[in-house]
Amino acid sequence: MSANKTVCPISRSTFLAEAKGVEVTINGIPTLAQVKTFSTGSFGWHHGDKVTIKVGDTLVKCQVGLTLTVIGSKEAPQDAKAAA
Repeated sequence: MSANKTVCPISRSTFLAEAKGVEVTINGIPTLAQVKTFSTGSFGWHHGDKVTIKVGDTLVKCQVGLTLTVIGSKEAPQDAKAAA
């Protein structure tokens, strides 16, 4: 049995023209993941930062690397005409 491949429902140009940052809350602090085209050709959102989190009575510094990739975006058409 083969798995159905997810087809990206939006063209690359439409995504880049219309997508906005995505609000993400990390340890109670809201932040914004920015629209990004990745080196792989996929697109989505990315956020990188350093945060401090309390573990018991100890503060620990953490590196955040968050990537939200639109499934199938690597193969998405360049513009809306190609997607139609």
